[in-house]
Amino acid sequence: MPNFSNWKQDIQASLVVFLVALPLCLGIALASGAPLASGLIAGIIGGLVVGAVSGSGVSVSGPAAGLTVIVAAAIIDIGNFQGFTLAVVLSGVMQIIFSFVKGGKLGDYFPSSVIKGMLAAIGLILILKQFPHAIGFDSDFMGDQSFAEASGRNTFSAIGMAIEAVHPGSIIVALISVFIMLGWEKGAYKGNQFFKIIPGALVAVVTSVVLNEVFKLTAPGLVIETSHLVQLPFSGGMKDFFAGLAMPDWSYLSNPKIYITAATIAVVGSIESLLSVEAADKIDVDGRITNKNRELLAQGLGNAISGLIGGLPVTAVIVRTSANVSAGAKTKLSAIFHGLWLLSCVIAIPALLNLIPLSCLAAVLILVGYKLTKPEIIKKMYARGWNQFIPFVVTTLAILFTDLLVGIGIGMVVGFIFVIRSSMHASIVLVNNDEEWLIRFHKDVSFLQKSKLTEMLMKIPNGANVVIDGSKSIFVDDDIVDLIEDFMKRANCSDIKVQLRKSSLALSPIFREE
Repeated sequence: MPNFSNWKQDIQASLVVFLVALPLCLGIALASGAPLASGLIAGIIGGLVVGAVSGSGVSVSGPAAGLTVIVAAAIIDIGNFQGFTLAVVLSGVMQIIFSFVKGGKLGDYFPSSVIKGMLAAIGLILILKQFPHAIGFDSDFMGDQSFAEASGRNTFSAIGMAIEAVHPGSIIVALISVFIMLGWEKGAYKGNQFFKIIPGALVAVVTSVVLNEVFKLTAPGLVIETSHLVQLPFSGGMKDFFAGLAMPDWSYLSNPKIYITAATIAVVGSIESLLSVEAADKIDVDGRITNKNRELLAQGLGNAISGLIGGLPVTAVIVRTSANVSAGAKTKLSAIFHGLWLLSCVIAIPALLNLIPLSCLAAVLILVGYKLTKPEIIKKMYARGWNQFIPFVVTTLAILFTDLLVGIGIGMVVGFIFVIRSSMHASIVLVNNDEEWLIRFHKDVSFLQKSKLTEMLMKIPNGANVVIDGSKSIFVDDDIVDLIEDFMKRANCSDIKVQLRKSSLALSPIFREE
């Protein structure tokens, strides 16, 4: 059950997340070639259902930009959106099964440096991707995170084109919005209750709407046109919204493409969700750890219900989660309320929401991005040494220049290389005192340490006394045993005396004391 003891902070944070989620839900649906209502449904279910079931205190779920390519291709391949929603339902069932077979354990194998690199990359992407929207260039959807954009441009070329097509009214709104939010944070930090009660992002949004209306009366050249505002298609409110729902077509159960699509969404969505909740735990100020299997259950229920009522796939998403933490959320109540705000406002006041300038919302996301990639964060990672810093940098750059999942894959490879490198140093220790040499094994020594042990053995000079201490080892790979035995055979020819230090606890016969 949600904890209501921090309800004020959670409701304030939920309003900020709602403002961030609204254009992202619409943009992701548009980029996926799906009905706009399907993106909002996924956002609503991500809040009300996944938010309630999830064990995370700060994670927020909804439609994910990382799935747009998969969704767009699947809709075309299946040939029917109602058939696609059936695949979403089945993907949810698969995720529920994943949760019961403890599939969430996969989330425990993501190196910390890779997760922090992912957060930094998302921060940079938010700044770079939202900059064009902040200055009035809205050719791509707000939730786009890929380096190569659907328009044929990339992240950097889009910025160049945006600078050539600046809209002065959008720039004014973005700058004033940033000024308001920074001032609000300063006032809240100093303990002013007024600044704590009302979110700065909400004040910025209201101010931007009023400002644009003033432009219409006093400065026509600064007016932000409809194409640069939030565009909800449900002007008729509840009736139009529910008319846009597309229920699953159950006749597609006999189509094998449905199951392939469902499995793809289940696997990719589960990986993205596990990555996101792992990242959420890193930035959660209360240091809570999410039960990953419960998270898969929550995502599975969310997808099953979202598909049943015509929604897009749901995953935990780091952008909205970061906005949630940045806004001061304390419990899952924030995620639940953000879903409630989406539902209520979309069916009750769509005309009012359509007055919000996208440049204001871009300013909100740019500040969220800055908090994820502050220079202090990079300095801390550098101070931890190359084993942490290099995977961090590689992950950040890989995600920036590809997309989230590809970048994470590259970061994981580099991260594991450094993990293996570190374990090699930790498993075998070489100590020298004149002609006395000691090689000590610690616990497990796998074949990965073969190269390191070979280097150590080559350093031992003729006439030396060598003690190979395996008394503390539990597992020693056969390749390592063969290497030791070969060294012992060659030692007689080099006047090297070798002694094996054994233990009754060692499992390997070569080090087990009878």
